[in-house]
Amino acid sequence: MVLSSIDDTQALLAGQDYVCDRALATVVFLALRLGRPLFLEGEAGVGKTEIAKALATGLGRRLIRLQCYEGLDASSAVYEWNFAGQMIAIRAAEASGGVEKDRLKDELFAEEFLIERPLLQAMRPQPGGAPVLLIDELDRTDEPFEAFLLEALSDFQVTIPELGTITAPEPPIVIVTSNRTREVHDALKRRCLYHWVDYPGMKREIEILQARAPEAADSLSREVVAFVQRLRTEDLFKKPGVAETIDWAKCLLALDVVSLSPEVIANTLGAILKYQDDIQKLQGSEAKRILDEAKASLEPV
Repeated sequence: MVLSSIDDTQALLAGQDYVCDRALATVVFLALRLGRPLFLEGEAGVGKTEIAKALATGLGRRLIRLQCYEGLDASSAVYEWNFAGQMIAIRAAEASGGVEKDRLKDELFAEEFLIERPLLQAMRPQPGGAPVLLIDELDRTDEPFEAFLLEALSDFQVTIPELGTITAPEPPIVIVTSNRTREVHDALKRRCLYHWVDYPGMKREIEILQARAPEAADSLSREVVAFVQRLRTEDLFKKPGVAETIDWAKCLLALDVVSLSPEVIANTLGAILKYQDDIQKLQGSEAKRILDEAKASLEPV
């Protein structure tokens, strides 16, 4: 599928129940059109990872995900050798006798014993076209790994000492995400198009919730979003993201809730707040105060 306009891009994402504004659709379209990696920053739960999933599904491409973590290195991200398989091959060669060392070495470091990790997989041809490579939460890694990524994102190639340099026949669609727990180096950002994914406004968050939890009544969806929007203005350690809004709505539906009340909120706070200090702030009359303010902000349907 070839996306010829920003509208096409927005429609493709909407077809996967991903509701985005035009600014985000524009940078996604440009990343696809120019073949540039897309670097997305924003608070956790605002939908950065979901963009990669929606693109992969909408374009009919394979999604390859590299989940970043502290201590991630090139071998874990690119490839590893199947040492167990190599040891079995060595034992078999010793048992048969007469195997030349140079020949055995070549056989041991052939692709038969190569375990491909996400970055190497993304450089390989894939059915349906180049895959979508999601490098998720890059800010969890350290600077040496960022430096290693420069080769992959600049030339779309990786080097394996025993096999040489492997270059992608068609560059993957690269989505890099960061929750900004630390700053990512400018050298890597310069190789990408950049977009800050913010919390959505009231109208768009209602549209998102209706797309992701269509079984919820309009009145409940509006109350949920209004409450969460108001909650984000409070002094919290971790403000709820869109993902928490969706989770909370689904929890309320599972409980057959048709309208918010202070009691319902108190019993389900664990769906939207993940820190005990934040939950304690909403004890007593606080939940009722925020709910009253949220309902007062709603326009009559």
